Amino acid sequence: MRVFKFGGASVKDAKGVKNLAKVLKTVGHEQTLVVVSAMGKTTNAIELVVKNYFENKAELQSSLHAIIKYHNEILLDLFDNDRHRVFSDVKSHFDELSAFLKSNKSPDYNFVYDQTIGYGELISTTIISFFLNEIGLKNQWLDVREFIKTDNYYRRANVKWEQTQELITLSFDTSKLNITQGFLGSDANNFTTTLGREGSDYTAAIFAYCLNAKSVTIWKDVPGLLNADPRYFENAQLLYQISYREAIELAFYGASVIHPKTLQPLQRKEIPLNVKSFLNPNERGTVVGKGKTIEPEIPCFIVKKNQTLISLSSLDFSYIVEENISDIFSLLHHYKMKVDVIQNSAISFSVCVDNLFNNLERLLQHLKAKFNVTCYDNVNLYTIRHYNTKAIEEIEKDKTILLKQITKETVQMVTK
Repeated sequence: MRVFKFGGASVKDAKGVKNLAKVLKTVGHEQTLVVVSAMGKTTNAIELVVKNYFENKAELQSSLHAIIKYHNEILLDLFDNDRHRVFSDVKSHFDELSAFLKSNKSPDYNFVYDQTIGYGELISTTIISFFLNEIGLKNQWLDVREFIKTDNYYRRANVKWEQTQELITLSFDTSKLNITQGFLGSDANNFTTTLGREGSDYTAAIFAYCLNAKSVTIWKDVPGLLNADPRYFENAQLLYQISYREAIELAFYGASVIHPKTLQPLQRKEIPLNVKSFLNPNERGTVVGKGKTIEPEIPCFIVKKNQTLISLSSLDFSYIVEENISDIFSLLHHYKMKVDVIQNSAISFSVCVDNLFNNLERLLQHLKAKFNVTCYDNVNLYTIRHYNTKAIEEIEKDKTILLKQITKETVQMVTK
């Protein structure tokens, strides 16, 4: 069994869907599970729908209609007959979404987010499954929520591994080409949950682990895993191979090619991860596996934008010791802040966080009761793995350095 994952960029239009089919024909599709994300920027578009649902009801229908129109244009490019069953199946998904928005009584943003956001994946896989069947690539469409079970930590749910393993073992037909959604799961009450943004890679790894898959391949619009994101860095280079450990380090620091949770289940069963280009499927790409040294040995650059740096100092110049640090981390956990860097001295403590759940103001009010607080919003966090002097100088040029931390293999800088 092989597991393939295609992201939104690979299926952003009809041409992308046709190319996905071409990739399957090129590399083979037997005994393969294909995990697919929402098409193009659909997730962002549905996030706008959720925002309008809570804040701007007057724009709700127009934002929803824009998504319907986008998918209908793809359908019309792929299918000659607008009476094809795929049109009614896609319409049913949109009808379900509209019905939820009308009937929902919950004021919980995170719950509403998870019940709506997954329609991007449900619709993209419906379209792709029908198209593949239409051209002779017979496949089975699966609702991932019937296989991956989680808790109800909406927007960042935790997988219930034993239950998930049992469902996949009992109900999954490995002899077929299967198409399913990334990013989604369901809780004990069968409400939809999500595994965190970019969680489709993680979905692929969950299935690979439970199926004892031969390999996982993530198909990207880049030739493989690069030493830097070409959107932010010039002259990015392809890494031909790296170890699980190195990939986990890069993912932890925010490398956008691989989801942070993806590698852990693969490492446990030593399932190799390939990162390849959907534009050039026969090219080498990158392989992540056991005991592989980084090749070539060059610095790796990562940037996380729109971060928040919080600097604390004691009100009475007393030491910030274990008790204070414990209180700080308790608050960070309570307000669901993702911690990226910490640095402390005798009377100060700095932490760079990702304000994923928009709880920053409440956190700051809580902290100000015990500490002097300085907050720098919209800062950038740069990480360099396997750094050298030239690499550090390249990042520091023309920037204000708010925090810098160096270890044997890694340097991190928060800049304004």
